[in-house]
Amino acid sequence: MKKHKLPGTVIAIGLVSFFNDLASEMVTPFIPILIATVLGAGPVILGLVEGVADAAASFLKLWAGRYSDGKSGRRKELMVWGYSLSNLTRPLLGLVSSWGALLLLRSMDRAGKGLRNAPRDAMLADSTHPAIHGLAYGFHRAMDNAGALGGTLLAVAALSWMHWPVSEVIFWSVVPGVLVLLVLIFGVREPPRLEVEEEKLHAPLDWSSLALNMRRYLLVLVLFTFARVSESFILLRGNELGMSMVQLLLLWAVLNLTKSGASLLGGRMADIFGMRRLSLVSWSGYAVSFAALGLVEHGNALWVCTVLYGLLTGLGEGSERALISLYADEHERGTAFGWYHLAVGLSAIPAGVLFGTVWHYWNAGVAFLFAGVLALLSALLLRFWSFNDPA
Repeated sequence: MKKHKLPGTVIAIGLVSFFNDLASEMVTPFIPILIATVLGAGPVILGLVEGVADAAASFLKLWAGRYSDGKSGRRKELMVWGYSLSNLTRPLLGLVSSWGALLLLRSMDRAGKGLRNAPRDAMLADSTHPAIHGLAYGFHRAMDNAGALGGTLLAVAALSWMHWPVSEVIFWSVVPGVLVLLVLIFGVREPPRLEVEEEKLHAPLDWSSLALNMRRYLLVLVLFTFARVSESFILLRGNELGMSMVQLLLLWAVLNLTKSGASLLGGRMADIFGMRRLSLVSWSGYAVSFAALGLVEHGNALWVCTVLYGLLTGLGEGSERALISLYADEHERGTAFGWYHLAVGLSAIPAGVLFGTVWHYWNAGVAFLFAGVLALLSALLLRFWSFNDPA
């Protein structure tokens, strides 16, 4: 069998994601701090800011994905606009003095994500030989997680060793943001694609135009999203167990490190053993690791369970997206990824509320166990219902 290598465009897109997450993680962890200290607000405002921003971005992802399926060149065009919008508005968050301004800037940041994600994921498939789609998406997720690791460590160093104020740390995120645009503009080359006549394109919200397997897979992903709640709940659990701020930041860094390494390995395994099989392993591993997190009673055990969680879930991050590229036609990959990001994005809002409600009225252990059960159910549906043919 001929051995295929990752194209230069895929490597360049990985570097773009690395620098973008480097910039993002120098800002995002401080948003709750800004709301609580500078703005004097609370969790309701935090939920409003994140919820509105994510919801708006989710619908934009579907539009951007469908738009990018048109003439060649649109995918990169949307990526440039999306990454530019995020990296121009994100450093301004350190200057906000009201939650309204924070909501506006955060929404613009997430709108940039909405513009770029579906076209970017589609371009990864366009640029890569089908035999190594798993490796391509695994590599991308590994670079993404590595950037998150680097951004967290830079923020810790700036606060602990250089004693910078939070606003200054946020401002300096502009440096990796500039690198994002330089690599994207000069390093990413959009490959030629099949030309599609505009009048033959389906409407942006034409759900029925997707293949049956794709629709079933997306519905299962919605359920799985209710299990895969925000990883910040792991940090909240650590705070309950008495871990210090530095320990929590280091725990976050280790989580991203393990996910990065597992994503790269998982991408290669997906190409060898099958994307669907690896997704089943990862989703089942998610169920086991979240059940273990529900039984944690002290900080040392949380470290072990978090590393287990990062390894098992990281394995399937690439294959989960690679399955979209496998079952979508070449001329509608952008639309398929748009539906993927829309389904996951909109589901994440009620999923977080549900998880937090179970935590509030019962306890953290019950909430994590509940998520584990949903993950196991999702894995069973993926195995026996979502696809009619092996992958």
